[in-house]
Amino acid sequence: MRSMLAASLFTIACALAGLAAAQNKEVGVPIIKAPYHLPVFSNEYVTVLKIFIPPGRNTGYHIHTEDSVSVNIVPADMTNQNLGSTEVTRGERAQRGRAAYTAYTKEGTRTHKATNIGQTPFHNVSFIFKNRQPVQFTPSSRAAVPGYVQIMDNERVRGWRLVLEPGQSAAAITQMAPGIRIVLDGGELVESVPGQADRGWMLGSGEFYWQEPGVTRGLRNIGTTRIEIEEFEIK
Repeated sequence: MRSMLAASLFTIACALAGLAAAQNKEVGVPIIKAPYHLPVFSNEYVTVLKIFIPPGRNTGYHIHTEDSVSVNIVPADMTNQNLGSTEVTRGERAQRGRAAYTAYTKEGTRTHKATNIGQTPFHNVSFIFKNRQPVQFTPSSRAAVPGYVQIMDNERVRGWRLVLEPGQSAAAITQMAPGIRIVLDGGELVESVPGQADRGWMLGSGEFYWQEPGVTRGLRNIGTTRIEIEEFEIK
């Protein structure tokens, strides 16, 4: 009788231990559901995430499956750990304004978590492509327009950085493909579109907005602070 009872208790204990282990096993969630990853915009082409990780916090394990572009807004010190690995790596400091493209559809999915070990928040704006192949847009070329510096050109997207000091202007360009503007340093900006009245904007750091193709526009900094933006057109 005692041996049967002991065997039963042992079986129950093993079952409970297995259940606890299963409950404690970490798994990855889709990136749009990861902690500190806030979906803020979505259309037929992209999903935009505002990623804001306070010091000492981490993202939990999350899964990257689709091609994406990320832009750092604030310098930050981060570590990374892949799911199933005990190795914690510390990469280069997340520099302000650094734009990075990752082709997960070619390189394979990645499940990891990122931890902010620094004193500043990790602030990032990312856009994730919904289509696994280019949509066949042809972005504009801004090589002949002073001020625009190309920072990215690959099979999915072309991007530029533009810095305007107070009083400076950028000559008009015509956007040929849909895309997004991401603000690093905000300020008071005027957009000039032929045939329309000038339109003023107050831009804030970390803001973004979607831009449709077919618009010709010039930009002028009418404020007292330096403006820095990055613009991307998808392919």
